[in-house]
Amino acid sequence: MESYMEMLARLAKEASRTAAKLRTDDKNRGLLAVADELAAQQEMILEENAKDVEAAQAKGTKQSLIDRLALSEKRIEDMAEGLRQIAALEDPIGEVLYMKTRPNGLRIGQKRVPLGVVGIIYESRPNVTADAFGLCFKTGNAAILRGGSDAIHSNQAIVRAIKAGLRKVKLSQDLVLLVEDTSRDVVNEMMKMHGMIDVLIPRGGAGLIANVVQNSTVPVIETGTGNCHVYVDASADSGMAADIVENAKTQRMGVCNACESLVIHSDAAGEVLPKIVTKLKRHDVEIRGDERAQAISPEIVPASEEDWGTEYLDAIISVKIVDSIDEAIAHINKYNTGHSESIVTKDYDNALKFQDEIDAAAVYVNASTRFTDGFEFGFGAEIGISTQKLHARGPMGLKALTTTKYIIFGNGQVRK
Repeated sequence: MESYMEMLARLAKEASRTAAKLRTDDKNRGLLAVADELAAQQEMILEENAKDVEAAQAKGTKQSLIDRLALSEKRIEDMAEGLRQIAALEDPIGEVLYMKTRPNGLRIGQKRVPLGVVGIIYESRPNVTADAFGLCFKTGNAAILRGGSDAIHSNQAIVRAIKAGLRKVKLSQDLVLLVEDTSRDVVNEMMKMHGMIDVLIPRGGAGLIANVVQNSTVPVIETGTGNCHVYVDASADSGMAADIVENAKTQRMGVCNACESLVIHSDAAGEVLPKIVTKLKRHDVEIRGDERAQAISPEIVPASEEDWGTEYLDAIISVKIVDSIDEAIAHINKYNTGHSESIVTKDYDNALKFQDEIDAAAVYVNASTRFTDGFEFGFGAEIGISTQKLHARGPMGLKALTTTKYIIFGNGQVRK
């Protein structure tokens, strides 16, 4: 007898064949219809989201994670705007990457095509539901979405609006399927559906991602956790550095591109660290530092070895004082998660050195790590931020959800 997940995968596989044949105009029409429907059903979505937020509060969930879960009129409008931006982007499907003629007359080229069925396993953030649908839909893929139990009402509401939008323009509602069974058994089955699901993308905490990477028989695109650093170089403008650190840490604390670790050159620490401490304390951020950082500010409590590699997703930051840019780079490369790193400096050579030698998906000069985001990069939205090095790296927009096939034109050639 067909299981629940087998049924969803079968429907998605059938829908993916339909999706692959959709014209760009049809896809854009669908995206705009869904964007309008999200706006029209805003009140219903907020009512359902309130149920999830209330349940999280009753469980004692920390505020930074409730912030990831909570929707507002602004966030729903951002979801809709993200879909409109995706509609405005160039459709990558069908792009011929190159075409060459061989000596035997064969013309061999490479063409961009959909992946097929994309499974996404994610936690908390219900805006992922709309973003994932939009990117998968534009790239001719069917999406199977398995959100966390903490956002089940929100995700159900958003998918209800998506399906209503698709229905209004007479497109298949099976192009997006929500896994409404939130048990772990379903996730385990999903990870073993090689041949039915073409790729899995986990989005969430380190435990979720590690579980999928280690146990899936379906190919995985790994989206990583974010132990992101800001390095304040010896020549940094102290005011700029304090502003960047404040934004990178406090603009939203429960997201993967928030700054969790601060590294400061000893020549700048005496001037800049007190300014940073003042700004962070306004947001009740606990600052954990090494002995030299503690000597500069009594507000700083001792850091442990574990702190250097921790993604807090909370009002906590670590501080390390170093004596050179080489020491800073070595420290960051040892403890980072390959996500986003930033240097604040006036030294052009150090800026280039940092960008060349830091091993991460996004490396900034004089800017907040909070910009590592598909919307901010002009992708309309993102399916996740990949910290791996194969297939895709960094914010994953449309092209990251495609693969290629070779197309060969002949004129009767046979191999001798």
